[in-house]
Amino acid sequence: MAEKCLQGKLNRRDFLRALGTAGATTVLTSVTAQAAPSIGYLGTPASLTTDPPPGMKAVYLYTIGPGGNMNWQPGDAIKFLPPEKIPAGKAADTVAALPKTKLLEIYRTMYTTRKWENALKDNWIKGEIYGSWLMYAGQEAISSGVMAALNPNDYCTSTHRPAGHIVAKGTDLKKATAELYLRKTGISKGKGHRANITDPSVGFLGSNGIVGSAWFLAAGAAYSAMVRGSKQVAVAFGGDNAANQSYYFSAVRNATLFKLPVIFVIENNFQNVFTPMAVTVPTKQISDYTKGLDIPSLTVDGNDVTAVYAAAKVAVERARSGEGPTVIEGMTYRWYDHAMFGGTKTGEEGAFKLPYRTDSEVREWMARDPLVRYKVFLLERRFVTDIDLANVEQDAQQAIVAAFDFARASPAPDPQSGLEDVYIGGQPVTATQFFTA
Repeated sequence: MAEKCLQGKLNRRDFLRALGTAGATTVLTSVTAQAAPSIGYLGTPASLTTDPPPGMKAVYLYTIGPGGNMNWQPGDAIKFLPPEKIPAGKAADTVAALPKTKLLEIYRTMYTTRKWENALKDNWIKGEIYGSWLMYAGQEAISSGVMAALNPNDYCTSTHRPAGHIVAKGTDLKKATAELYLRKTGISKGKGHRANITDPSVGFLGSNGIVGSAWFLAAGAAYSAMVRGSKQVAVAFGGDNAANQSYYFSAVRNATLFKLPVIFVIENNFQNVFTPMAVTVPTKQISDYTKGLDIPSLTVDGNDVTAVYAAAKVAVERARSGEGPTVIEGMTYRWYDHAMFGGTKTGEEGAFKLPYRTDSEVREWMARDPLVRYKVFLLERRFVTDIDLANVEQDAQQAIVAAFDFARASPAPDPQSGLEDVYIGGQPVTATQFFTA
C-alpha cells in the first residue's frame, strides 16, 4: 500500500489506509520523506532550478528552514544566507530570455524603490515628514519580481511596509510622495498616509495597518475577476507574521475551494516585529502550511529577483488559466528596525545595535543586496551595459527629486476635506451634521 502511495501523486486515502495497516510511525517517516518534493537552495522548486548552487545539496522541504526552532538566537539568520551571486539555473534562464527593455524595467523598479525610500528615511529623520514609516529596504527583489510577471490591470494588496509594492505597481511617484507629506495632491488626498495609501487606477488596492488583511482583500478582488471573467489576477503581499494571522489560512482555503486567480506572497524576513519567526512558526517553512491544500506552495530565495520572477510567472499563468491559487514564500531580510529608524542615520543604509539581531548578520545580508546581485547578473551576462544602467539610475534619480519637489510645493488639504468621501445612506456628509458655525 505504501508503494502505491508513492506512485506519482500522493493519494491521501491510500496514505491513511497505509497508516492503519503498517504502523503509523514507520509509514509516516518513509512516505513523507520520499513524497516530499526535491528542492534546490532555499526551496527553489526543481521545476525552476535543476542544479543547486555550488556547495549546496538538494534537500527535502521538511529538513531545511528557520521555523520550528525554539533555540533560535540573534545571528542565526546567517545560516540561511543565499550565495553572493545569482546562481545559474532555470530561474536565471527564464529571466535571461526576457527582452532588454524588460530587464531594465525590473532594474529601474528595484533601484527606484531603494533610492526613493532612502530619501524618505532621511527626510523623516530630519523632521520634514510626520507620521510613521516602515522600511522595505532589502526586500526589493520580491515586489519587483512578482509585479514584473503581472499585467498593468492586475490587482495587488499591500502591507504596512508598502514602498516596494507602491513603486513596482506603477503608482505615480509624485502623488505617492505627496501623500506621505499629507498634501492635497497625494494619491489618497493626504488622508491615507503610509498605512492606507491606495491607487486603484493601477490596481494597487492599498496598504493596510491591519496585519494580514491583504490576504482577504486580494481574494475578494480575485473573486470579482472570476465572476466578471476578466482574466485578471490578484496578488497579496504579507510578512511572516501576517501568515500567522487567522485571515491567512481562511483566505487561502477559500481561494483553493473556488479556484480563485490569486497569488499569496509571503515576505519572510525572519523577524516578525522583533520576535524571531523561528519561535512562532512550527514548520520549517511557512509555505509548508498549505501543502495539505494540494496547491503549489513553495519557498524561493527572496533576494534573487530571477527566482521570484520565475515562480511568479508560473503562478500567474496558472491563475489566469483557472487553476487556482499559489503560495510563494520569499526568504529575505529586513535591513532596518520594524518601524521607523532606530539604529540608523541619515545618509547611511541599515540599522545596527538592535537587541534582537547581531550587526554581523545585518552586514552579511546586506552583502547579498538584491539590487547588487541583479546588477552583477545583468552585467556579467552582458545583457546590458554600464551605460544602460547609468541612464536608468539617472532617470530614476531625476524622478525622485521631482517627486519630492512636487510634494513640498503642494498645498495642505482644507480641514473641511476630512468630511469628503464620507457617506450616510448614500448621501455625502456635510459639516453641519456634526457642528454649527
